[in-house]
Amino acid sequence: MKRKFSVRRLSIRFGFLVLLAMTGLFGISWSAKLPKFPAEADGERFAACPASPNCVSTQATSSEQRMEPILWEGSTADAVNEIKRTMARQFSRAELAAEKPGYLRYKVSSFVFRFVDDVEFLFNEKLNRIEFRSASRVGHSDLGANRRRMNQFVAAFENRADQLD
Repeated sequence: MKRKFSVRRLSIRFGFLVLLAMTGLFGISWSAKLPKFPAEADGERFAACPASPNCVSTQATSSEQRMEPILWEGSTADAVNEIKRTMARQFSRAELAAEKPGYLRYKVSSFVFRFVDDVEFLFNEKLNRIEFRSASRVGHSDLGANRRRMNQFVAAFENRADQLD
């Protein structure tokens, strides 16, 4: 017997596949484990960026993942306070996850699937600069999200810092 084409039946199947895919993505984002953060231990170096294109760092050796550190002339305490203000203003889904002397780590969640990226800051008083790293916890590519976030952050931070002078 030949079946008739049914838009309703096709819509139900498509909806089921979309629901299944979304459930899988939510499961991946919730199961992401917190990576180890060597910067919290030694205060000088971040974990190296993985080979996947979902990480940027001022300490990366790869030109595709490297960004320039932020130069800072003030005290570390002033820099910490300004980073906290800038992160709060620029990223509504950013949450301060760890704070130690000379170190901050934020969890930033994506809007729809709540994928978590970790944004870290280290304060190098000897060189008067702020090192940073932004990396996705899961997945291979972030479609440039970490680089865009850090470019946006650096522009807002430097603009605000210039206004304080």
